[in-house]
Amino acid sequence: MIFRQFYEPSLGHASYLLGSEDTGEALVLDVRRDVDDYYDFAREQNLRIAYAADTHQHNDYLTGITQLESRAPLELLSGARAELGYRTRALEDGERLVMGEIEFETLHTPGHTPEHISLLVRDRSRGEEPVMLLSGGALLVADVARPDLLGDEAEKRRNAKAMCRTLKEKILPLPDHVLVYPTHVAGSLCGGNIGSMLVTTIGYERRLNDMLMSIDNSEHFEQRCLDLGPLPTVPPYWRRMRRQNQDGPALLGVLPEPPALQPREFARRITEGALVVDCRAPEAFAGAHIPGSLNVGAGTAFPTWAGSVLPDEADILLVVDDPGQLWDLYWKLLRIGYREPVGWLAGGMRAWRIAAQPLGSLPQWTPKELDAHRRDGNGLFILDVRQPAEWHAGHVPGAHHISGSELPAQLDEVPKDKPVAVYCGSGYRSSVAASLLRRSGHRHVFNVIGGFTAWEAEQLPVEGA
Repeated sequence: MIFRQFYEPSLGHASYLLGSEDTGEALVLDVRRDVDDYYDFAREQNLRIAYAADTHQHNDYLTGITQLESRAPLELLSGARAELGYRTRALEDGERLVMGEIEFETLHTPGHTPEHISLLVRDRSRGEEPVMLLSGGALLVADVARPDLLGDEAEKRRNAKAMCRTLKEKILPLPDHVLVYPTHVAGSLCGGNIGSMLVTTIGYERRLNDMLMSIDNSEHFEQRCLDLGPLPTVPPYWRRMRRQNQDGPALLGVLPEPPALQPREFARRITEGALVVDCRAPEAFAGAHIPGSLNVGAGTAFPTWAGSVLPDEADILLVVDDPGQLWDLYWKLLRIGYREPVGWLAGGMRAWRIAAQPLGSLPQWTPKELDAHRRDGNGLFILDVRQPAEWHAGHVPGAHHISGSELPAQLDEVPKDKPVAVYCGSGYRSSVAASLLRRSGHRHVFNVIGGFTAWEAEQLPVEGA
C-alpha cells in the first residue's frame, strides 16, 4: 500500500492519497482545491487516481473533488446521507470498496456533520486487521470535532448526541494499534484544542484524549462538545463554504496571472471599489500604509483572517513585501472561495510613496503605555479580539471582548467617540481588527504590540484568570 498525507497549515487541513501496488489505482480523500500535488505524487508512484471522496461537506475550505474529476476520469464517492449537487456513488454504512490489496470500509460517523463518514482501511497484503482510520472530523488528535456548526440549538444538541454514539459504538471499540489520520489537524478551528501531531492511534486517544474522559457520561460529554468557552468563534466565510461544497465548487480553469499595477492604476482601482489587503507584517503596516486598507499579514493565519474581514464578492488588491508571495496568497484566497486578486502593487509601498500617493499610519502602544492610559480614566475603550478560551484564561482589566471573527458583525458595539486600544495574543489579529475599525470610520485606534503575551511578560495586572 502506498500512502501520503498532504498537510496545509493555513487551513489546519490534511488530505490523503492511498494507492494500490497491485492495481496502480489510487483514492484521494478530503480533497483541497489545488489538486496538482495529488497528480504529481501519483505520477511519481506510477499510480492512476481512480476514486475521490470527502468525509463530509466542509465548512472551512472549498473541496477540490470536482476539480479532480475535471482533470481525468475517476469515480466520485460519498456517504449515503450526503446531499450533493453532483453525481457520486453513495456508500452505505459498512459498505466496502476493494482497490487491489487495499480495502476501505465505510463507517457512517455523524456528529461533526450529519452525513459524515470515516474510512477504515485494511492492507490485505499483510492481514485482515485494520491498519488505519481516516477519521475526517469524527476523532481528532487530542480532541473531537465540534458539532455546533449547523442548525439551531436543537440541531446542535442532536449532533452532539450523534458524536457521542459515533465514538462509543464505531470508533473507540477499534483495536488500539489502529492509526488515526484526521482531516482537521493543528491549525483548524473545527476543534477547540487540537494537538500538534498529525497522526495518532485509537489506543493513545482512548487513554489520553481529555474529551474522551467523560464519554461514559453522555450528557456531560455532549455539553462539553458544545461549550462555547473553549471553542473558537466561527469565521464569517464558513457560512457559505458548506453550501458551495454541497453544490460542487465552480471549476477553476486556467488561472490568470494577477497584474502588477503601477501606483496610479492601483489608486484608480481603489476608487472603483476594489479593496486593498496589505499582506505585510503589522509593524510595517503601522509605519505607513494605503488609507482604507486592511492589514492581513501573509502566513499561515492569512486565510482565516482574510475570510473574516473580506466581503464575499470583493475585488481584491494586494500589497506584498515580496512578489514571490503572490501565488501562495492567491491559492489561500481560492481555497476559501474568493475570486483571484484583480492586481497587486508593483514596487510595493516604496513605489506608492515616491509616486506621492496618500499615506496612513496606525499608532502602536506597548503594554506599559496601554496600562498608563487605562489608569488615566480618559474614556479609553479596550478591545480584546482573542478567542473565548483565551479571554476566559485572563485579560486586561476593564477590557471588552469581541473575538476578531465576530467583529465585522459587531462594529457598532465599538464606540467611535472614544479612543480604542486593540490587543490579541501577539499583535497580528489586533492589527487586522484595528485596520478594520479604521476603515469603518473609527479615527482614534491604537494597536497593542506584543499583545497579551507581552502584557503578562511585563507582569501587569490580569483580570478573570
